[in-house]
Amino acid sequence: MAKNSSGYIYFCNECGYESSKWLGQCPACKAWNSLVEEKVDKKAVSSAGKASGSLRGETASPVTFDNISLKEEGRISIGIGELDRVLGGGIVRGSLILVGGDPGIGKSTLLLQACKHLSDAGHEVLYISGEESLKQIKLRAIRIGEFGEHVKVLCETSLGEIGRVVGKNAPEVMVIDSIQTMQSDDIDSTPGSVSQVREATSVLMRLAKEKGIAVFVVGHVTKEGTVAGPRVLEHMVDTVLYFEGDRHASYRILRGVKNRFGSTNDMGVFEMKKEGLIEVKNPSEYMLSGRPVNVSGSVVSCSMEGSRPLLIEIQALVSRTSFGYPKRQTAGSDLNRLNLLMAVLEKRLEMKIADYDAYINIAGGIKISEPAIDLGIVLAIVSSFRNRAISDDTVVFGEVGLSGEIRPVNAPAQRVQEALKLGFKRVVMPASNLEAASEIKGIEIVGVSSISEALDKI
Repeated sequence: MAKNSSGYIYFCNECGYESSKWLGQCPACKAWNSLVEEKVDKKAVSSAGKASGSLRGETASPVTFDNISLKEEGRISIGIGELDRVLGGGIVRGSLILVGGDPGIGKSTLLLQACKHLSDAGHEVLYISGEESLKQIKLRAIRIGEFGEHVKVLCETSLGEIGRVVGKNAPEVMVIDSIQTMQSDDIDSTPGSVSQVREATSVLMRLAKEKGIAVFVVGHVTKEGTVAGPRVLEHMVDTVLYFEGDRHASYRILRGVKNRFGSTNDMGVFEMKKEGLIEVKNPSEYMLSGRPVNVSGSVVSCSMEGSRPLLIEIQALVSRTSFGYPKRQTAGSDLNRLNLLMAVLEKRLEMKIADYDAYINIAGGIKISEPAIDLGIVLAIVSSFRNRAISDDTVVFGEVGLSGEIRPVNAPAQRVQEALKLGFKRVVMPASNLEAASEIKGIEIVGVSSISEALDKI
């Protein structure tokens, strides 16, 4: 990088790329207008370079895998089943966990509840807030329940002071709410800036690894739905969790998008009540509650969210338009996928739906991107178009190809078992997946190879 005599440097908000001058496009990630100006303190840069040399001391030496002990790396169970599931079975000591979500969605409430459960189990917890006063935190804590002496609360934004408190109290779990309010005295910029967020994350990462503390970091999100600050923030942490949902509705969905110690794309479902967030033990039953009976355009499909099968209701409404350009709209699924599937119906089944409006809704407000719900979307569209209801005791799943074929999906047996558990009598699925679910009894399994065959057997 070229020398910069002005004392300013440019950071890419997307990938963290550094440049001595402003560029319209980031050379690393190719994002446009993503470089922001930050003032650089040479003293801070040199001290940061020294600090990043070693986590255990001034000298470092490599070791073999046989000399690495895992006895002290057992997971800490939080006591909230849905949160433990998304984390892969509990908290790994020394891990750095980023929790992102929209304002008011319940991030702080969830972590405060986690602190209560951990303290009830005898674990030492330190909750650090840079956004609320002690009295404000107490007001939120009252509705959750009584907190024991194992939870300590601190209102502080200085990383140096936080490091001193951590060294004195030695907690097992620490919560930082939020990373955008933390600041280092070595960097001459405002809290929440690119350089401050990067430095704060780096300091917390060193604390977590050196002292074996599990650190939860709350991060605000942008209007695009990503964590505010440089994208390198997500690369530095061990686990990234997103808290989703409409803050005006009661449901909340916790989704893991990165996990070095467990599976990704796992999902936990919560319901917001006056006493806090309550686990939803059976999300499939929750998502199907209030489903209409004998109504056209309604189909039940099954999606895999990580290792969990989830039954969802797909609703479709197809109506003739009086305008020259038909409208396509989706809620909870991909709009481009809807256009593709309607083109397949137009071409392979010769359905004249080019001058019809089409609306798709995943009931319950959940967002599904898995191709396995393609067959459910197709059958819901045809059901609405022909005004013909599909049997209420039928579950369908399968990926639809451009030639109208039904392609196999993963974990077919788990999906069928979930349908059987909730009392469904029939499953329509890809014929190539039949062998994997052949041993399941108590439910009729129908294999199909094309969408025309699925329409004949539905």
